[in-house]
Amino acid sequence: MTSPLVTKPILRGSKVELRPLDDRAIDAMIGILQEPDVLIKTGTAHSRITETHSFDEARTREWYGRRNEKQNRLDLAIYIPELDQYVGEVVFNEYDPNNLSVNYRIAIGKAGQNKGYGTEATKLMVDYGFEHLGLNRIELEVYDFNARARHVYTSCGFVPEGRRREALCIDGTFHDALLKAVIRKDWEAARSVNGYLQLSETHVAI
Repeated sequence: MTSPLVTKPILRGSKVELRPLDDRAIDAMIGILQEPDVLIKTGTAHSRITETHSFDEARTREWYGRRNEKQNRLDLAIYIPELDQYVGEVVFNEYDPNNLSVNYRIAIGKAGQNKGYGTEATKLMVDYGFEHLGLNRIELEVYDFNARARHVYTSCGFVPEGRRREALCIDGTFHDALLKAVIRKDWEAARSVNGYLQLSETHVAI
């Protein structure tokens, strides 16, 4: 059975477009993935004080260059048409066809933060997941110190389901990883009153 994630769409909102990765998007991600704040919040680095993460640009470019070929995951770049700029990425991975679930993650560089881009990008992905991919569950993990991301996820319908205690160590201090998810029936009940973006075929370019 072909995975529904084999299709790489363009999703358009009022502020952002989510696009398949191209050379410009990859260039942007090479820079974003080296930003200290991004490294900490994704759990890639373990110190705010000293450099603890080596970065292999050639390997990273090669990895991103294969994303559009993957049939079991969806990687889209966050593009801001008004600025003609890529500011991050959104991902569906860990697709489970038997249980119709995926894991969701997002990374936004400093230039795209605190502008509502992450919220709109997440709502676009959630709506696309339920309306067009036939998903029943979208789950994620966020660290307890990432208040901004936690707020975004709550506003997009994700609810707490548990935590992995002391899952990440940064500069000798341990932090919990919070588990959150949104399921289809909650999304269907909430989207009309909580500001979910309503996708139509005119907003989805295949």
